Amino acid sequence: MTAVPTHVHETIDDRLAALEQRHDVTVAFAVARGSHAWGAASPESDYDVGFVYVPDDLRTYAHLEGASETITDSGGDVEFQGLNVRKFAGLLADSNEGAIDLLRSPVRYRVLYDPDDLMEYITRAYNPIECYHDWRAIAANNYRKYLSDHLVRSDDAIFPILERTENGYVVEAADSDTGTMTIAADDERFEETRTRPTVKRNLTVFRAAMYARYLKETGERGDHNLPAIDFEKFLAEQAPAVFDADRIDRAQTLLERKRRGEGGVRVGDRVGREFAHPPKRIDPAVHVRDGPDCERLNAFIDDVIEAVR
Repeated sequence: MTAVPTHVHETIDDRLAALEQRHDVTVAFAVARGSHAWGAASPESDYDVGFVYVPDDLRTYAHLEGASETITDSGGDVEFQGLNVRKFAGLLADSNEGAIDLLRSPVRYRVLYDPDDLMEYITRAYNPIECYHDWRAIAANNYRKYLSDHLVRSDDAIFPILERTENGYVVEAADSDTGTMTIAADDERFEETRTRPTVKRNLTVFRAAMYARYLKETGERGDHNLPAIDFEKFLAEQAPAVFDADRIDRAQTLLERKRRGEGGVRVGDRVGREFAHPPKRIDPAVHVRDGPDCERLNAFIDDVIEAVR
């Protein structure tokens, strides 16, 4: 895990104070998101900060326009993304992987409310199928956007290229009965666009696809083990139960290159189309649980409000 320098902590704290004043809110806790949270940061990595806040005037929750659900801000090498406590609790109720990882982040910048007890509860009570579909979507969407070669139609629809033929292309098409379609090379409605399959993009897809597949496999074995937020720990301690050594080594190599500052280096598709697309449907009888209790989450909202008062 890359340590966060003291001056960065100070900068983030100053920026949080400015956001509080500008938006009339109080930040209950703020943590690292992204590469600094899951152990993939290089010395050149930007700092992504996630935080949970409470409006200073709680009456705004009852106003017709409602309280602001999110606050975003960026500048320099720091980007902030905040959620009001009600929105955050709703995401936890939905077992949203991003919200869960805010609780699990090992780097904390502000802690008026200590989330440890809530984190322990959520990691036991989360609904696995919701996390599975979050990770599956991250893997598939990022693969489609960043790793696959594709055609772009005049209406901006995207068709990943599966095969180049003498007269055109065979492409992936969700609206086709067969799942594929053939596009002639001289069809002026389509333009071939090449993406940037970098170390960073491959690593994002690899991690999400592995987490989805790991959750599915361990669930089918009788226990939905939540993947560790630290990706290296996951590869060393959890992944061997599901993946072969070659798959783990490829992920580890990408992680090490990202840490060395090679995140922007183009390396082609190191994931593979099939692996990047975990199944869209998994058995609800196996993978669905009730999820977090609403009364418990309401109590959490009360505790956060109390902590900032």
